[in-house]
Amino acid sequence: MAPIPTPSAEPHDSPDAYVGLTADRAEHLARERGWSTVRALPPGAIITMEYRTGRLNFEVRGGLVARAWKG
Repeated sequence: MAPIPTPSAEPHDSPDAYVGLTADRAEHLARERGWSTVRALPPGAIITMEYRTGRLNFEVRGGLVARAWKG
């Protein structure tokens, strides 16, 4: 049987720090801080709900991050 993989550690970073930033600035900053995947989503977007370590999600309204969460 194959061993269960150990997920890599997430950056020690608060998603709340991105709220209010422009989507471009927030994505650039998130990548600098070590997030492996960053996705910007419009309000009400239909998304998969699986938790992915190292992923940061942004809900973007009018070009600004309105909400941010891990996974």
